Amino acid sequence: MSDDGSVYIRSDAPEFLKRRVAAAHKLMRECHLCPRQCGVNRLAGETGFCRTADKAWVASYAPHFGEEAPLVGRHGSGTIFFTHCNLGCRFCQNFDISHEGDGQPVAHAQLAAMMVQLQDMGCHNVNLVSPSHVVPQILAALEIAIANGLHVPIVYNTGGYDVPDTLALLDGIVDIYMPDFKFWDPASGLTYCGVPDYPEIARQALRIMHQQVGALTMGSDGIARRGMIIRHLVMPQGLEETREILTFIAEQLSRDTYVNLMPQYRPCGQVEDFPALARALSAREFKAAIAAARAVGLRRLD
Repeated sequence: MSDDGSVYIRSDAPEFLKRRVAAAHKLMRECHLCPRQCGVNRLAGETGFCRTADKAWVASYAPHFGEEAPLVGRHGSGTIFFTHCNLGCRFCQNFDISHEGDGQPVAHAQLAAMMVQLQDMGCHNVNLVSPSHVVPQILAALEIAIANGLHVPIVYNTGGYDVPDTLALLDGIVDIYMPDFKFWDPASGLTYCGVPDYPEIARQALRIMHQQVGALTMGSDGIARRGMIIRHLVMPQGLEETREILTFIAEQLSRDTYVNLMPQYRPCGQVEDFPALARALSAREFKAAIAAARAVGLRRLD
């Protein structure tokens, strides 16, 4: 690992990345990159749930100052928003990107250039937003970007619906995992995303991520170098699930886990069929979520 926390800076990086890229592309021939297991040949132009073939789609890239404080610092987190996603929450606050396909396909070299440009702009990291369905393209771009001087930490900013084989390809490459943990109840996963296995998959994924990088560590400047940040969007009428999720984090991962309890839920996307989601989160509900986190011993709250 380099002094700035970038675990992918290593003497055998070119060979290491080539092996990972080749392994990732094998998963695309009958796509098993995520738990949806669509089985399509994306290298031949076929698409499954994520509507993405051999090229990643990017909606935008820029320094972002609305992320967690250890990622933002003075110069921002270098976000790259990938179009589509593998989860498809009906209440997504980036509905135009995840559902409506706002963005453009980019070649690996273009994606690599975005990463290097964000670093040149002073961003403290490259923050890959909704990356689960484009891991092969990310790895191929990193192979180019590292050769062109990329060295800042990589943030894997995911919905938490990730499989072990894909996460194994990221071991030794991703510095900071930032998964959501959305639902505890399989019925919620089914209702809002069509995936009743979401809670089971997310628990498994978060355990693997934590094993790879551990609790969040920061430099003397307060900027995150390595580790895990877990996000949980507190939902209206969802406090029981919130309590279960926080208990899992405290007891099955670590009470030293950095957790961002997010209060910004608002009705958007396709929530007209869900009365429980027809209103914003109340201050009372959010205060109860904070109290639940403290009750189970979580002390690093964003």
